[in-house]
Amino acid sequence: MVLLSRDSAYSFRDKVIVAPITGRIRNIPAEVNLGPKEGLPRTCVANLDSINTIEKASLREFVAMLRDEKLAELDEAIHYALGLQR
Repeated sequence: MVLLSRDSAYSFRDKVIVAPITGRIRNIPAEVNLGPKEGLPRTCVANLDSINTIEKASLREFVAMLRDEKLAELDEAIHYALGLQR
């Protein structure tokens, strides 16, 4: 999962906002390509069409911090998925 909550929320919130990571790649604007460069074992995507809120306690392992270019892609994909105009 890719954590989407703002950094300041992690210290006081019991739940966090996430996007699932999946190997089902549809090549749509609501997906962000991820893979070995991001510390993942194989090519996959973060699916921003499936944003969810989960219990912070269910998080188990930190994998990697995304580079600025991937964060910008997440921003674009979130805007697309939610139908927000730029």
